[in-house]
Amino acid sequence: MKRKGLSVLLFLLGAVFTAQSSESQPVNVVQLMAWLTAGVPGSRLARLVQERGIANLPNPEQIRQLESAGADASLAHTLNNLKLSAAAGPASSAVPAVLLRAAADARAQRFHQAELDLRQVVSSDPQNAALHFALGAMLRQQERWDDAIDEITLSAQLMPDFPENHSTLAYIFYRLDDPSDAIAEARTALSMDPQNAEAYQFLGLGLFSGGQYAAAVHAFDESLAREADNPDTYYDLGITLHANGNLAAAIAAYRHAIQLKGEFWEAHSNLALILHEQNKLDEAIAEYREAKRLAPEEASVRNNLGNTYCDKGDFDAAVVELSELYRQHPEWEQGHGCLARAYMSMKNYGNAISELQLAVRQNPTGSAEHRILGEALLLDDKLDEGVRELRLAVTLNPDSDTAHHALGTALFQQQQLAAAEREFREAIRLNASPDNHYSLAACLMTMDRYEEALAELETAARLDPERTLYRARRDGLRKLMQMQTKEPNSR
Repeated sequence: MKRKGLSVLLFLLGAVFTAQSSESQPVNVVQLMAWLTAGVPGSRLARLVQERGIANLPNPEQIRQLESAGADASLAHTLNNLKLSAAAGPASSAVPAVLLRAAADARAQRFHQAELDLRQVVSSDPQNAALHFALGAMLRQQERWDDAIDEITLSAQLMPDFPENHSTLAYIFYRLDDPSDAIAEARTALSMDPQNAEAYQFLGLGLFSGGQYAAAVHAFDESLAREADNPDTYYDLGITLHANGNLAAAIAAYRHAIQLKGEFWEAHSNLALILHEQNKLDEAIAEYREAKRLAPEEASVRNNLGNTYCDKGDFDAAVVELSELYRQHPEWEQGHGCLARAYMSMKNYGNAISELQLAVRQNPTGSAEHRILGEALLLDDKLDEGVRELRLAVTLNPDSDTAHHALGTALFQQQQLAAAEREFREAIRLNASPDNHYSLAACLMTMDRYEEALAELETAARLDPERTLYRARRDGLRKLMQMQTKEPNSR
C-alpha cells in the first residue's frame, strides 16, 4: 500500500500544476448534491460557489433538496443571492432521484446502500468528478481503502483543482498507517487551498501518526482557526495532547468537543481515561457512565468502567459491569484480571481462578497473568498448582522481583525453605524493598538463623520507619534471642 500511495501522490502532484494552469469551471447543483452526500461541509461549498460561480441557478425546490442533504445556512444564503456566472444557463436541470436517495442514505449512515445508489448515478454520468468523489467517500466510510483510493484518484483526474481529493487521500493514508503520504497529500491540498480546515485537520493526523506531536498540535490549531466549531478536530487535538503528556490541555480539548457535540461518546470515554490516570476515579466513572449511556453496546466503555470500579474498590459494581460486558460480547478478551480481583476481594477464589485462567489463555506469555493466577491458587490451598504457575511466571520474567517474591512465598508454605530463601534473595537483588527484606527474615527465622533474620528486619525497619510491623517483629526477635542467651545461666 505504501508503494501505491506514493505512485498516487506523484500523479496527483502533477495534477496540481495542471490545475494551476487552467481556469476553474463553475459548479452545478448535481455536483453540490454529490459533495454534500460525501460530507463536504456546506460552508466550504459556499466558498467554492463564491469562488467559481454557479453554472445554472437552482430553483427553490433544489435548494430545499440541498438543505435536506446537509447544506447549512451559509450555502443556502449564497445560492439564493449569487448572480449568474458568465457561462450560466437560466436554470438547473433536475437532480437525479437516485442521487437524492444516496444523499438520504448517507445522512442515515447507510453507507453501503448509498454506495449502490451512487454506482447507478456514476454509470449514467461517468465523467462527473463529484460523483466519483462521493462514491469514494462511501467506500471510505466502509473502510474499503483500496477501492476508495481508486475512486478519489479518478475524481482528481477529472477535476484536478478540487483540494478535497488530496485531503481525503491524506485521511485514507493516515488510516493505512502511512504518515509520510498522509502528510504529503494534506500539504498538497493546502497548497491549492490554504484556508482548507479539513486539510489542516488531516495534516495533523498524519503528523500525529508519525510521532510529530508538537507539529500536529499546530496543524489542529490552524484547522480550528478556520473552522472553530468542529468537534472532531478538538477530539483529535485531545488525543495528540494526551500522547504528548499535556493532560490539562487534553482534558480541555475533550470538554470542548463534548460541548460542541454532547453525544460524542468517544470524547467522554477518552476524557474518562485521563481522569482515571489522574486518580480522579469518581469523575472518570461519571464520564464512562455517560459514554455508556450514549453507546451502550460499546465493549471498551464497559471494560474501562469496570476497571475503574476495581481501582476504586467498588468490586460489586465491577462484577455487574464486567459480567454484562461478557454477556453482550462473549468474545471480548480484556477485563478478566479486574474481575478476578473483584472475586478475590469477596474470597470467591473459584471464580477468580476461572477468570485468571482465561486471562492466561489469552496471554500465555504474560508473567503477571501467571503470577496472579499462582497467588490465587495459593489462597485456594492449591499449593502444587500455585507453585507451577509461579515458576512459569519467574521463567517468563526473571527480572520481576514480584514474581520471585511470590514464588518464595509459595515455597515457604511448602516448607521448601532453602529454595524459598533463594527466591527471596533474588527478589532483594532486583528490588531491595522493605517487604522483600521482611519476607527473607521470616524465612531465616524459621530456619533458626536469628542473627541473619535480625539484620533483615533491621534493614526493613530502616527503609520504612513508619511501618510498625517491622519494628515489632525486630523487637520481638531481639527479646527471643536475649532469652535464649540467658537460659544456660538460669540452670
